[in-house]
Amino acid sequence: PLPYAPGQNVVSDIEKAKRYSEEPDRLLFINFDVTFAGENGEHHTSWDAENGWDCSCDFYKSRGTCCHTMALERILQGMIHLHSPAQT
Repeated sequence: PLPYAPGQNVVSDIEKAKRYSEEPDRLLFINFDVTFAGENGEHHTSWDAENGWDCSCDFYKSRGTCCHTMALERILQGMIHLHSPAQT
């Protein structure tokens, strides 16, 4: 079955989807989980607006930051609000 009913404007939705994809400032992540394929294996990295980052790598566990979280901050620039949990 087609996702559009008769009379719906497929072209309009495609144009809107393209515009949204070009405006990442419309997006704000609340939480997410990602598997990061690092040089030393896979690492589970997550973000939630209440607690911030978490990563399964040893470096993160000892320092509270790591290359995985820093890379994701660069990729998601403007789509997550960086803060310490105490600032919420």
